[in-house]
Amino acid sequence: MHSDVMFEWDAAKRDRNLARHRLDLTDAQLLFDGRPVVSTPSPRNGEKFYSAVWTERGEAIRLISFRRARDGEERGNRARLGRRD
Repeated sequence: MHSDVMFEWDAAKRDRNLARHRLDLTDAQLLFDGRPVVSTPSPRNGEKFYSAVWTERGEAIRLISFRRARDGEERGNRARLGRRD
């Protein structure tokens, strides 16, 4: 993770996200580690897609939600990757 990137979130929203989705907003920080993002189809069935929602507030990235992708989001991602499974 870049040391110059600051992250923030609402503590109550983090608790609700953990209860509802069993995913911690703090883990979504790993998506911003500075590496280029490359998406490739996986040969394995049953993999899950996840969605992170954030906004930029000044110099910080405010994490809003981190959850399993909804069916429509997953279909859209699979279509972009050329997969139908």
